[in-house]
Amino acid sequence: MSTFTIIGTGNMGNAIGGLLAAGGSDVVHVGHEQLSSATIDTDVVVLAVPYGAIEDIVSVAGDQLAGKVVVDITNPLNFETFDSLLVPADSSAAAQLQAKLPESSVLKAFNTNFAATLAAKKVGEVPTTVLIAGDDAAAKGVLSAAVTAGGVSAVDAGALSRARELEAIGFLQLTLAVGEQVSWTSGFAVVR
Repeated sequence: MSTFTIIGTGNMGNAIGGLLAAGGSDVVHVGHEQLSSATIDTDVVVLAVPYGAIEDIVSVAGDQLAGKVVVDITNPLNFETFDSLLVPADSSAAAQLQAKLPESSVLKAFNTNFAATLAAKKVGEVPTTVLIAGDDAAAKGVLSAAVTAGGVSAVDAGALSRARELEAIGFLQLTLAVGEQVSWTSGFAVVR
């Protein structure tokens, strides 16, 4: 099994950590206040933080992320207006992160999931689906195997360039939930 560090101790970090641990993966949680003193020696690092925290993580711990799989779960949403993404139309938060961490394999995942559906492992009566985008097939395989072992479905959404579409889906889902058109226990799932 792979080893995971989850940076972030909020609802998403805890839900992702619980899912991975349920599948037999070793999981270490690191809070923001621990980041400057933490040693990151796991295979995979999940950035379970808001988009605005990414820059600080890269500046404080970027050297420790070299050679690792880094999973970006952020949705670069304008949380003041809920009307747009904060990245250019031809890019994504994950692509920007990959540019800042050229020695890491960045994946986009979990941004189309709510914590409740990861914890329940279901969206309605359908298994929760984790969509994964990235350019490193082996890294995607590691994450896919870990989440599948935890009891949810994983779908390879394509290259890292597909992160833009995943972020758009995350944006849509968040705005629907904030507008109380769907609940925080709802979500998108892939039925095969």
